[in-house]
Amino acid sequence: MKKNMRNLMVLASATLLGACAVGGDYKRPSLNTPESFRGAPLASGQSLAEMAWWQIYQDPALNTLLRAALENNYDVRIALTRIDEFRAVAGIAGYGSIPTVNATGGATRSRITTVGPTPLPSTVSPVRTTLGGEISASYEIDFWQRIANINAAARADLLASEFASDTTRISVLSNVATTYFGLRALDQQKVIAQKTVSLREDFLKLTRAQFERGVVPALDVNRADASVAIARLLLTDLNAQIVQAENLLQILTGSMPGPVVRTAADVEGLAPIPDVPVGVPSTLLERRPDVRQAENVLVGANARLKAVKASLFPSISLTGALGSQSREFGNLFTGPAQTWSFGLGLLQPILDVNRNRYQVDIFSAREQQVILGYQQTVAQAFREVGDALAARAGYGEALGLQNQQVAALRAARELVAKRYAAGYSSYFEVIDADRVLLDAELARVQVLRNTNTSLVQLYKALGGGWQLPPGG
Repeated sequence: MKKNMRNLMVLASATLLGACAVGGDYKRPSLNTPESFRGAPLASGQSLAEMAWWQIYQDPALNTLLRAALENNYDVRIALTRIDEFRAVAGIAGYGSIPTVNATGGATRSRITTVGPTPLPSTVSPVRTTLGGEISASYEIDFWQRIANINAAARADLLASEFASDTTRISVLSNVATTYFGLRALDQQKVIAQKTVSLREDFLKLTRAQFERGVVPALDVNRADASVAIARLLLTDLNAQIVQAENLLQILTGSMPGPVVRTAADVEGLAPIPDVPVGVPSTLLERRPDVRQAENVLVGANARLKAVKASLFPSISLTGALGSQSREFGNLFTGPAQTWSFGLGLLQPILDVNRNRYQVDIFSAREQQVILGYQQTVAQAFREVGDALAARAGYGEALGLQNQQVAALRAARELVAKRYAAGYSSYFEVIDADRVLLDAELARVQVLRNTNTSLVQLYKALGGGWQLPPGG
């Protein structure tokens, strides 16, 4: 009794020492996260990241494209197949914690020599038939949690692949929205260019009429004709860019290149998407799927390190077999034909112990790399939010100033045109006023596009947009 008790105490002590050597449970690394986003107003109401993309973008054409992208985009579909791959890997790893059971059966017929060193009795036939069947099982007792940590690593990889899929969704939705706003900006610039071509053609007619009356020189006609060509050249370039943007949108939605259905451009009526609160920084680590992915990669690395540490300790396995063996089929399932075995195995690495220690060093270094990668991902997440907030504020202010500039330049152009018609201004003033106004109007559209895409970037930086639409 005392001997058995002593053996149990030795086994318990070894188990505790092994657990200490393998390491404790995973803990999230310390993070020096800020208390507020740089440049963000005080949080109030619903956070932007908590809103679904179909609530953010109040544009039916854009929402149709976004839904199509989630369903058909190749990157999204590839990411989903990776989840299936890691789910299968996790399923395989799970079988390590249950016994391995095998069933075997067979029949052999053989003949032994009758002229060997030991004479075969005449009553014994040299030809023999042997029938047999057996069920065997083996099970590794997971004292050091090696198998459990392998399973934990596989589950962490599966979760990381799911968060990677969400990250892919966010990236695809962001690219679709950004490209769409760029396409809408090109549409607006095309409207401006068409109006400019029309105005310059009218002015060319006026200049030719004045030249025929001898009011202006032929040089003014040449310059007016050149300004029409410049505007038409701009229109040609915009048409090419529109086709390219449409093709890109179709590829992002998993379709072949082609036109994109959308409403007609309205240069004056389009306004930037309004601001909404950004929430508190403490939710960013839980919202952004790339941060969650990086942490699950770290969980997997930690589990693999503990599994490798467990390989330094002996593995204990139980084996057993139950079967029967007989020369005749009628006796195969009788009691005298029964066979069985039971064993307890202990495997302690001796020659490979140094190799296993180097494996521990390798996985320890990998864990430190993943920790640093996780901390870098978190820092990058906060930087992206701060950058998007700064861009949103800057473009919002710039849009107001751009509107003011366009209004002033339109008034100046009309005044110069009237003065030129009356003979009080030179054609140089007309050309300059027209060119400056065109540049300002095109720039205004660019600022409006940047204002809208800055919201796309902010929404992406906060971790919003990975939600599937209703029924999706």
